[in-house]
Amino acid sequence: MLTLKILFWFLLFIVFYAYIGYGILLFALVKLKRIFKFGRKPQREKGYEPEVTLFVAAYNEKDYIDDKVANSLSLEYPKDKVKQVWVTDGSDDGTPDILKKYADQGIEVYHEDARGGKIGAMNRGMEFVKSPIVIFSDGNTMLGKKSIRRIVNLFSDPKVGCVSGEKRIYEKDKDTAAGTEGIYWKYESTLKKWDAELYSVVGAAGELFAIRTELFQHVEKDTLLDDFIISLRVAMKGYTIQYDPEAYAIETSSANVKEELKRKVRISAGGIQSILRLSALLNVFKYGLLSFQYISHRVLRWTLAPLALPLLLILNTMITYHSGFMNFEDVFTYLFWGQAAFYLFALLGWYFENKEIKVKILFIPYYFFIMNLSVYLGLRRFLKGKQSVNWERAKRGK
Repeated sequence: MLTLKILFWFLLFIVFYAYIGYGILLFALVKLKRIFKFGRKPQREKGYEPEVTLFVAAYNEKDYIDDKVANSLSLEYPKDKVKQVWVTDGSDDGTPDILKKYADQGIEVYHEDARGGKIGAMNRGMEFVKSPIVIFSDGNTMLGKKSIRRIVNLFSDPKVGCVSGEKRIYEKDKDTAAGTEGIYWKYESTLKKWDAELYSVVGAAGELFAIRTELFQHVEKDTLLDDFIISLRVAMKGYTIQYDPEAYAIETSSANVKEELKRKVRISAGGIQSILRLSALLNVFKYGLLSFQYISHRVLRWTLAPLALPLLLILNTMITYHSGFMNFEDVFTYLFWGQAAFYLFALLGWYFENKEIKVKILFIPYYFFIMNLSVYLGLRRFLKGKQSVNWERAKRGK
C-alpha cells in the first residue's frame, strides 16, 4: 500500500505541476529576475523599420478574404514596407480569383490546383518571400491594428529570431463549454508573457507569428504543427521566441465542444509528433533553460499529465477501498470524493452542453476533461498514421 501511495503522490505532483505548479514557479522566477536583474537585457535598435511580408496559406477562405485583406491593408505600418503573399493550394471555392482583384494593392497570389496541406503551401510560398521578416497569419483571423509595429519592435533585438502574437477569442460564445477556450487562452497568454520574460516562449501560435526569413528551413511534408516546429527550431539555433499580447489575432471559438475536440485531437497528434521530432530539445545539458521551459510547459501536458489522470483515479480508489470510503480522517478519502465530484461535474457539463443549458461553472471541468481526452485520441490517431496533413477546419461559432 505504501508503494501505491508514493506513486499516487508522484502522479498528483506531475498533474499539479503541469497545469498550475509551473505557472507558480514561473511567476516566482520572473519576480526574482526583476529584483536581482539577472539575465540578458534586450538590445533594441532605434528606428528599426524593415520591410515585412504578411504570409497567408489559405484553403477555401472565400467567406473571409475581403475582410482579411481590408484588415491587412489597415494595419499600422508604412504601406510601402508591407508585402502580402497568399498561397492558395487546393482551393476550389474561388479563393484565388477573389484575391486577384486585389493585385493592384500589392497582393501576390500563388496557386496550385493540388492540395498538399498547409506546410506544403508554406514551404513552396516561402520561396517568394524576400523581406527580412515574414509574418504568418491565418486567412480567417483578424489582426490588431498595431500588430506589425509591435512584432517588428521586438525584432529590433538581434537575439530575437521569432515573435509570437496572441490568439484571442471573441467573447460572445463564452456561455458555452467551447467558449471556455477563451479562459484557457487568457491563462496561456499569462504563461507566455512570463516565459518570454524569463527567457523564451516555447512555441508560437499559428494564428499570428513571425520569424526572420533567413532562419526558415523547410519542414517535413507530414508535419501537423508547423507553427510549433518552425518556431522551436529557430529557438534551437540560439535565438529566443518573444511574445507580445498586443500583437494579436482574433477569431470566434469553436461552434461546440465536438468541433473543439476535433481541433484538439489534431493538435495532440501533432504535439506527440513534435516531441519525437524535437527530441534533441529534451537535453537540458545542451539547451538549458529552453529545455526546462519546453518540458514544463509543453511536453508534460502532451504526455505524462494526461496519462496520470486515470491512474490517479484508479490508485485513489484502491487506496480508499482499503481504508474505507467514508473514513474522513484519511486525506485519500477527500481526494477520492474530490476526483469523483470533478468527473461528475464534467459529465454534467457534457449533458448540459448537449441540452444547450448554460451552467458555466460546469463547463470548466468539462473543457479540461476534453483537453486531456484529446491527448488519448490524438495518440491513437498518430500511432495509426491516420492524421492527414490537410487541415479539417473546426466549425466556428457565429
